[in-house]
Amino acid sequence: MKNNKGGFLRSSVFYIFIFLAVVGMVYGLFGNDKSTTKTITSSEFTKALNNKELKSITVQPGNSIYNVTGTYKKAQSATKDTGLSFLQPTQKVTKFTSTLLPNDASLKSVTEAAAKTKTELVTKQAENSGFWLNLLVSLIPVLLIVAVFYLMMNQAGGGKGGQGGMMSFGKSKAKPSDPKDNKVRFADVAGAEEEKQELVEVVEFLKAPKKFVNLGARIPKGVLLEGPPGTGKTLLAKAVAGEASVPFFSMSGSDFVEMFVGVGASRVRDLFENAKKSAPAIIFIDEIDAVGRRRGTGMGGGNDEREQTLNQILIEMDGFEGSEGVIILASTNRSDVLDPALLRSGRFDRKILVGAPDVKGREAILNVHAKNKPLADNVDLKAIAQQTPGYVGADLENLLNEAALLAARRNKKKVDAADIDEAEDRIFQGPAKTNHNMSESERRTTAYHEAGHALVGLVRSEASVVRKVTIVPRGRIGGYALMTPKNDRYNLKYSEAKEQLAGLMGGRAAEIFMFNEASSGASNDFQQATGLARQMVTAFGMSDKLGMVQLEGNASVGYAEQAGNRGYSEETARLIDEEVRRLANEAFNDAIAILRENKEKLTAIAEALLEVETLDESQIKDIYETGKFTRKDIQDDTELAKAKSFEEAKAAADAKDSQAEKRFEQQDEENSNENQTESHDAADDKSETDDNDSKNK
Repeated sequence: MKNNKGGFLRSSVFYIFIFLAVVGMVYGLFGNDKSTTKTITSSEFTKALNNKELKSITVQPGNSIYNVTGTYKKAQSATKDTGLSFLQPTQKVTKFTSTLLPNDASLKSVTEAAAKTKTELVTKQAENSGFWLNLLVSLIPVLLIVAVFYLMMNQAGGGKGGQGGMMSFGKSKAKPSDPKDNKVRFADVAGAEEEKQELVEVVEFLKAPKKFVNLGARIPKGVLLEGPPGTGKTLLAKAVAGEASVPFFSMSGSDFVEMFVGVGASRVRDLFENAKKSAPAIIFIDEIDAVGRRRGTGMGGGNDEREQTLNQILIEMDGFEGSEGVIILASTNRSDVLDPALLRSGRFDRKILVGAPDVKGREAILNVHAKNKPLADNVDLKAIAQQTPGYVGADLENLLNEAALLAARRNKKKVDAADIDEAEDRIFQGPAKTNHNMSESERRTTAYHEAGHALVGLVRSEASVVRKVTIVPRGRIGGYALMTPKNDRYNLKYSEAKEQLAGLMGGRAAEIFMFNEASSGASNDFQQATGLARQMVTAFGMSDKLGMVQLEGNASVGYAEQAGNRGYSEETARLIDEEVRRLANEAFNDAIAILRENKEKLTAIAEALLEVETLDESQIKDIYETGKFTRKDIQDDTELAKAKSFEEAKAAADAKDSQAEKRFEQQDEENSNENQTESHDAADDKSETDDNDSKNK
């Protein structure tokens, strides 16, 4: 069996079944067949013999008695013993067994009665092997019980290297992956080029440690990969192990802690012991915050077990024995909750932030996942990368996979732009409700609502671009306008935040401006606008009344996680509400002014939406500029974004180091020139002083 864990042949229940089957077989072979034999007493035997009811009898000495067996002339009724007093059915039997006392008188009486009744009498001599046979029959069940318990305990202990047994709580569940089986390389990890450059040193140390040891360098014992889910932290760890061709021990943080005290610490010891035996090796602990949280916050019980596990990890990483030749990689989404002792120098002394990729990174990730997918000529991965800000590697892989599923469902040979566009909408808002019947007035209201978003976004387009507008209902929405930043944004300016607020208010402003009546379609817009305005006031310090203070928006704990506990007064809360309302009203008035100045363009975009239901970026721009539907040509191909291999990442890291060295040398040269100039000036000053002294003399 290939499945050594949890398989039926490896379970204790299987051995119990085997034991019962063997016992039944032995009993059937050596035991008396009580289903067709009736056991009678000596007196009943004598009576039946004298009454001429017996056909034949056999007498055989054994175990200090005479064993008598025989057959009836006619079948007799016998009660079947089932072990249940209320259920003992009767059956017909033709054979019987009995016993006689071992004396000559009883044997003589039986012989005379058999001769008188003309019953066939057979005598047998005592069996010499009877003692040993009985001994064997009595010992076989005992031996079987011992064997079954031995197999059960062996299975419970994990067997030869087995895992998950009843007695193997302290064994680590991590199995080293064979370096030959790890096919992941740096070229398979896209969108994390700078992160790969940071890990080049780790790979080089595992390949050639003497190069660093000769210079007295100490490679980081632990590297912490921090970032949101789906950014490729685990894939990076696998790539490091694949490039270095060393064993890779992978384990989740939650695998250490069980319900039994001391299990986690024992598993940590076992994990590091196995890794040291395979050194050089890599230990990867996924989601280390499960056991690495700050100590002293628990109330006993399982939390104490987690702290013991953390203490053992700290000892193994930088204790008396150390972990030479073993590098620990760990990933987490919450480095702010980790224990400070885990993050100090000598343990996880290098922290690498694996964030969401930029537009070039997204394009490289799309190229990696598109290798095994036939794409049509109208698919522009560069445009897709621009339309998906904030997407991580897992999201982009899911996008192309959904597109491939849609293409297969539509019986296509290639994945085209329509499939990717539909897949993006499905992931963003859910499948389209094609059977959702909207009234004409509701459909027109939705069209002008989304056209309002698009128009305000086009006019206030300093920071964002309108990528798509649709009135196809999806999920709980009747349509949406997709606006993304022109460039990857790391900071939000006040003017950009005001533009976003105006764009969010464009839908309600269009409803009021065209129909003089509001609808419930703007509820989600208000939710986003209120959240953004509140952040501007309480977190970004963009309010003159409240000043440059942070009242909400802790980097690690959101307002919702604070359970409403706020650290400011009621007066401050009232000012916050006033400022949020002011920003929302200003954004609405700004949107109304834009729509009033561009009423004809608003109508043109809305009517186009009523006609085709979905408009992309080029169509919206053409309608805004010319009022016609003309598709924009696909962007000119520039340098293809791709994932760098280990050699390319190493070259980039070396280039960065050489540039830094040149800057240092240049700065050092400038400093030396300045020092020389200062020394010359000082010498001149000294000569002038000497001249003055001589003159004074």
